[in-house]
Amino acid sequence: AANIFVAHTEAPLVIKPYLKSMSDSEIFAVMCVGMASVAGPVLAGYASMGIPLPYLIAASFMSAPGGLLFAKIIYPQNETISSHADVSVEKHVNAIEAIANGASTGLNLALHVGAMLLAFVGMLALINGLLGVVGGFLGMEHLSLGLILGTLLKPLAFMLGIPWSQAGIAGEIIGIKIALNEFVGYMQLLPYLGDNPPLVLSEKTKAIITFALCGFANLSSVAMLIGGLGSLVPKKKDLIIRFALKAVLVGTLSNFMSATIAGLFIGLNAQ
Repeated sequence: AANIFVAHTEAPLVIKPYLKSMSDSEIFAVMCVGMASVAGPVLAGYASMGIPLPYLIAASFMSAPGGLLFAKIIYPQNETISSHADVSVEKHVNAIEAIANGASTGLNLALHVGAMLLAFVGMLALINGLLGVVGGFLGMEHLSLGLILGTLLKPLAFMLGIPWSQAGIAGEIIGIKIALNEFVGYMQLLPYLGDNPPLVLSEKTKAIITFALCGFANLSSVAMLIGGLGSLVPKKKDLIIRFALKAVLVGTLSNFMSATIAGLFIGLNAQ
């Protein structure tokens, strides 16, 4: 529930005392729900850009249950859940100590997230740079990771309910979101929401793309997830690293499911 209101790096703080005693399946579920959802303040930012707010709110509330659903399908709970977990709740002498400890935890979290994010964004920039060089030799100056993913995702966009004539644009926008982040994806969508779009998209297509982009499931968020959750439970950092890309997949599937459901209802209302 916290993932609906705060980012996937801050939400685990709500259950920090329980993280050490969680099973692998439960840790994976925490990661997946975080990847599938989007923070409330970020949601307001997207709305101020011109993205339809009703779609964003609906996608936000649908994403968390969807992430949990796919997490349990991919990694079910096979271990016995103990109802008497060894939980140590930190007690503070007074409010000043609580504020100081909270600030220290927040700074530690921010430093880990920042370092990981810097490394991963640099790696993605390097990959795009190398693809640009290769594309230059092949006469494809705009070759990038986003373009490759967009081409591969065109059939998937069609399966989500988008007409084939519009699936290429949708696949490219979704591919950019997965390769970079949802903010860049929404920036690519904005011209198609204006008065003079490069290609006229149906209302159903706009809704499906908006729902599909509404989540933290992208390669940049892998760094934030490893840095944030890994700093809270260092003993499980290897597990978090091993599950990171699977969590991106689960978050993406959750967003796609929400997009398909939204497209279905909008299509029925249009009839």
